[in-house]
Amino acid sequence: MLKNLLYCLTIAIAFSSSAFSQELTVDIEEEQKGNRLFFHAINKNLVDLDVAITVEGTGIRQRKGAARKVRVPATSKVNLLSVIIERGQTPKYTYTLDVSKELSRRVIIRESKKIKIDPNRPITIYLPDNCRNCDSLIGPLDASPYKYKSYVISESEGVQKQLEKTFASSSRPLAEIDNAIIALGGKMYLYIETYEEMMEKVNEADEMKN
Repeated sequence: MLKNLLYCLTIAIAFSSSAFSQELTVDIEEEQKGNRLFFHAINKNLVDLDVAITVEGTGIRQRKGAARKVRVPATSKVNLLSVIIERGQTPKYTYTLDVSKELSRRVIIRESKKIKIDPNRPITIYLPDNCRNCDSLIGPLDASPYKYKSYVISESEGVQKQLEKTFASSSRPLAEIDNAIIALGGKMYLYIETYEEMMEKVNEADEMKN
C-alpha cells in the first residue's frame, strides 16, 4: 500500500545534464512494507536509463556509502532503494535523483516489471464483427508499451448507437464496415490497415511540434 500521504517530506530532484537535455525523467513511487520503505523508479520513456537515488533525513536508517546507479529499462518499474523506518519515528527526508541515458557497464541490474504508458494520442479501437484487420492491430498493441481501449461494437449498445450517428451520412454505413474503426485523440480513422500506419498517425503530433 502506498504511504506517500503519511510522510512529511520535501522532494528535491536533480537530473544529470545529459538526461535533462533530452527531457528524460523518471517518477518515484514509495511503498511501505512493515518497517521498510521502498523507492521504486518508474521509467515511462522508450529508452533504458541508469538511475541513482540519494535519500537524506531523519527517522530512517540505511546503508552508508555513495548511491550506486540501477538500470531501469524502458517502460519499466524497478526498486532503487529500501530504508528502515526507525521505531516510533515519522520519517522526514528529501531525495535526489541522478538520471542518465548514458548506460554504464558497472550499473546494478535488478528485476524489473514492465508497465504500459500513454501514447502521444489516446488510442481507441472499435471492432466490428468479422473484422478483417483487427488481429493485425490488436496483437501488436498488446505487445507494445502503450495503453489503449477497445470495444466490440455489437456487444455495446451505447457504442453502436454512437457510431451509427457518426456514420449516418457516410457513404459506408456502419453495418457494412468490416475493418477496425480507430479513434486517435478524438479523431476517427476508417482506413488504417496496420499497426505501423496507426502509430504514424499517433506520432504526427510530435512531428508537427518539431
